[in-house]
Amino acid sequence: MTPATKILDKAGIEYRLHRYEHDPAAQSYGTEAADKLGLNPERVFKTLLACSETGELLVAVVPVTGTLDLKSLASAASTKKTSMAEPGAAQRSTGYLLGGISPLGQKKRLRSFIDSSAEQWPTVYVSGGRRGLEIELCPRRLAEQTGAQFRPLARPGKAAETGYTPS
Repeated sequence: MTPATKILDKAGIEYRLHRYEHDPAAQSYGTEAADKLGLNPERVFKTLLACSETGELLVAVVPVTGTLDLKSLASAASTKKTSMAEPGAAQRSTGYLLGGISPLGQKKRLRSFIDSSAEQWPTVYVSGGRRGLEIELCPRRLAEQTGAQFRPLARPGKAAETGYTPS
């Protein structure tokens, strides 16, 4: 179906797909998914790309209920500082469109980090690789398939979703 689901199928990882009708006017892709699917938004995670001072792209998976703390990501990645990646660079590197970037099945394998809050849930929801498609899976399996480390990355607060503006 998508590169994300193909990776999980190939690895024999248990997951569930959840579909919803995406509204192009939605301001926040992740909170839209939580609302339309009737999910606890603390269990729905967004995939963000950041850039280190050396130009390395990094993947951060954080709850839609908060925002990415760029200093925490820099610390987790052992870099001096990070900033949000340019939308075009994020799309080229992952092969996914904004609002549908999955941490799974990206074109390039990037260093990845998952907010440690994911570990408290038996399953979490991440983008399935397109707008309107969420994958529910065990956070440990997500980390295994992405090579991610669990680290505190999110600041609580109003979700700014991606740091990008939907086009």
